[in-house]
Amino acid sequence: MTWIDTLSYEQAKGRLKKLYDNVKPPQGQIDNILTAHSLRPRTLHAHLTLYKEVMHTKPNELSNRERELVGVCVSILNGCNYCVKHHTAGLAKHVGSQELAEELAQASVENIQSSNMTQREGKLCEYAKKLTLNPSEMVEEDIINLREAGLSDAGILDLNQITAYFSYANRTVLGLGVTTEGDTLGLHPTDEKEGFVHK
Repeated sequence: MTWIDTLSYEQAKGRLKKLYDNVKPPQGQIDNILTAHSLRPRTLHAHLTLYKEVMHTKPNELSNRERELVGVCVSILNGCNYCVKHHTAGLAKHVGSQELAEELAQASVENIQSSNMTQREGKLCEYAKKLTLNPSEMVEEDIINLREAGLSDAGILDLNQITAYFSYANRTVLGLGVTTEGDTLGLHPTDEKEGFVHK
């Protein structure tokens, strides 16, 4: 599940046990990306907080579909199969099928014309792609293009933080050898203000 030691739910005590209780889904399995933090519960708390605030807290100008699509786009570009699997499953929940989610995922990184991808989604992924692959080449025109696509500056910040979060999560996974073994794909916290429970 990872290349480093982790603590299971049964082994957890104190702060880690409380955090596990806060994320544990009805199925009982805690995602491996979360147990990877178990030796440092403070980083698990920080990761959960950032993920919840960036992806599952309102207001957020990007729709659930757009947020998942950007996450999949960044994860494909970073070669993070773990996050690609999880967030393609999440995207499938919002588009109605795994097949369509996979089509959109490929279109997001390959500049494929897809009748199922909106022009706005294309612009979101274009920004995410450039920021992921060539961050030092970002220019103010990239922001102007997003404004022209209809995003407010708050929406641009939402997009920026989603893109940045996934690069962080991808590197956590890739650097520690986290696998999807035993995970239930596509679980995530709700958009309710409180709580981290994955459903």
